[in-house]
Amino acid sequence: MKNYLLLTLVGLLIISCNSKSKVEQEIEKIPIDVEIIRFDKAFAKATPNDLPQLKKEYPSFFPEQYNDSIWIDKITDTLQNQLEEEVFKVFPDNSSLTDVLVPLFQHIKYYFPKFKTPAVVAATSDVDYRNKVILADSLLIIAVDNYLGSEHEFYKGIERYIAKGMKPSQVGPDVAAAYSKHYIKPPKQRRFLEQIVYYGKQLYLKDLWLPAVSKAEKIGYKEEEYQWAEENEEYMWRYFIEKELLYSTDPKLAARFVNPAPFSKFYLEIDNESPGMLGRYLGWKIVNAYMNNTDTSVQQLMVTKADEIFKNSKYKPKK
Repeated sequence: MKNYLLLTLVGLLIISCNSKSKVEQEIEKIPIDVEIIRFDKAFAKATPNDLPQLKKEYPSFFPEQYNDSIWIDKITDTLQNQLEEEVFKVFPDNSSLTDVLVPLFQHIKYYFPKFKTPAVVAATSDVDYRNKVILADSLLIIAVDNYLGSEHEFYKGIERYIAKGMKPSQVGPDVAAAYSKHYIKPPKQRRFLEQIVYYGKQLYLKDLWLPAVSKAEKIGYKEEEYQWAEENEEYMWRYFIEKELLYSTDPKLAARFVNPAPFSKFYLEIDNESPGMLGRYLGWKIVNAYMNNTDTSVQQLMVTKADEIFKNSKYKPKK
């Protein structure tokens, strides 16, 4: 009986390995060494007397225009101390970050061979959710106090549509979004089509770089929000076409359909049912259709114009 169970487990392992595509098997072989510097822990352990040494070790985190008294106040601040304690509960060591970043960097390296692994720094930011991830040259800073969990008490004063993305599982999508900006040629025109295709490219890269992450997580939706978009894809597309929005330069369209928001603004009864950023969702569909219908490489996609992508995508929403 024991031998039978052992053979069954081995068989399942072999099937699991074989189920991975050749591309994924190649990606897993790419050597990536991620060093994660826990500035958040170093700062939390520091006393006012340790400040000179801390500034010497981490000069980038101590701008010269700020007086030492500011940092001393922060080191001894009760709220800051509570924030640090909550961070250590979610990220007690580097394992959860490493588990996300190593495969992500492997995938980026596969599709963009010139990619160089950055030095990664975990820090706190007074819950600055507008700058959860900062990428500068060879340095990647992750403000880990923005990933404590959507329902965390520290996020009670933050709009729900923002707080829903403040959870550990969003580290990968947020880092991927930051890196995508290094590869995607930004739109030169203000047309709505340019904007949604830009984000469509970003989401397409997330599909390549984060194959184990759900579609909903990639765009920052709850599962039910993504399902709503799937079920209403044809209706939304018909609305965009009938209202002639694709080639419009109306600046309000970004706020209505592209920027993070509690819902999209069709100015109809369905608004309160809809998730925000539905323009990004449709841009994603267009880019996917384009890549499925052409032999374009990923690198070429990054610089291909929105008009060409839309024209050759032959995109049709599913009914």
